[in-house]
Amino acid sequence: MKPLGPIPAGYEAVDGVLAVGGRPVTHWAEQAGATPLFLYSADHVRRRVAELRGAMPERLGLHYAVKANPFPPLLALMASLVDGFDIASGGELEIVRSSGMALGDVSFAGPGKRDSELEAAIRAGVTLNLESEGEAVRALAIAERVGIAPRLAIRVNPEFDLKGSGMKMGGGAKPFGIDAERVPALARTIAASGAEWQGFHIFAGSQALDAEAIAETQQQAIALAARLADDSGLALPRCNLGGGIGIPYFSGDVPVNLALVGERLAGEFGKLPDVLQSTHFCIELGRYLVGEAGIYLTRIVDRKISHGEVFLVTDGGLHHQLAASGNFGTVVRRNYPSAIATRFGGAAQEEATIVGCLCTPLDKLADKGGFPHAEPGDLVAVFCAGAYGASASPAMFLGQGPAAEMLV
Repeated sequence: MKPLGPIPAGYEAVDGVLAVGGRPVTHWAEQAGATPLFLYSADHVRRRVAELRGAMPERLGLHYAVKANPFPPLLALMASLVDGFDIASGGELEIVRSSGMALGDVSFAGPGKRDSELEAAIRAGVTLNLESEGEAVRALAIAERVGIAPRLAIRVNPEFDLKGSGMKMGGGAKPFGIDAERVPALARTIAASGAEWQGFHIFAGSQALDAEAIAETQQQAIALAARLADDSGLALPRCNLGGGIGIPYFSGDVPVNLALVGERLAGEFGKLPDVLQSTHFCIELGRYLVGEAGIYLTRIVDRKISHGEVFLVTDGGLHHQLAASGNFGTVVRRNYPSAIATRFGGAAQEEATIVGCLCTPLDKLADKGGFPHAEPGDLVAVFCAGAYGASASPAMFLGQGPAAEMLV
């Protein structure tokens, strides 16, 4: 048998059935009317935010990265829990307008912003994290045309990356941000233009489980921010230190030592240079806040044997859970945490491969894992489905369409 990823803490069984929000998942599937279904636990999100705030220095702001999961009811919950949102498109800007988050507490990063997106952000009072000098020129020209002083920050491409991160966003040639040595000159240009100078966005990587590496990267980001602020001759109103904190997906993964990260960051804040004494620092997290709060439920529609191997065929698949299928940038496919939700906690009785309903061998949710004996009608749960699931998967592949979503 191949190992399954670790099921996140906080999930229990009610009469042998996986429960979310105090109710068995069979109840929620009935309420939804059909499977597949994404279930998001509001209590899990609240606990995660509280744990994070308890571990981090009080002066550190917390932003939610909307790209992780833009489900509107979830955004409304997050708006009541965090200090700001980070978006990556004009489409996300439209989604967050009704979330309850003040648009002045929203920042917009991402290369390739269209002029229409820049204008919408400027009109809304959203902070633009500029990714190039060319983008700065376009933003300033649009601002002059519409007669609004834009809120502008610079996304810095640092010389370092986040060691052990799943996605490296800094260090070397990157499409993200402006190389550090060119930042001071652009900062002075922005300040001289009459724009509202907002500071730096320094994002070195994501999905790291090594607390030492995360702490070291935050230390480097603070040192870089101080150097660039000095070189630009400008006060630094804000500094977004990026994200980076990951969650366990695979066998052998362990959660980040959050206390260590918080202690080290508090130490850095305790010795800030004069140029950063009044800077408002924040981090932006998506996956860490909502990833473990979500499960993907899909129903077994067929049980078949092929050359002695058991296949449990479901009504879901990679069109909703591209990452769990191993087709979202994973070099070597490994099993996400998964279980037979209607036999939750039962002992493994057989080796089975859980597949979806698509006509492709890539559509595999669990490969030769150990599960209780399951039959058609049973529900399968794929965990860690709260981030980069519904909105990051090709829902329209083969005309399947999106899954239902519920916040409970």
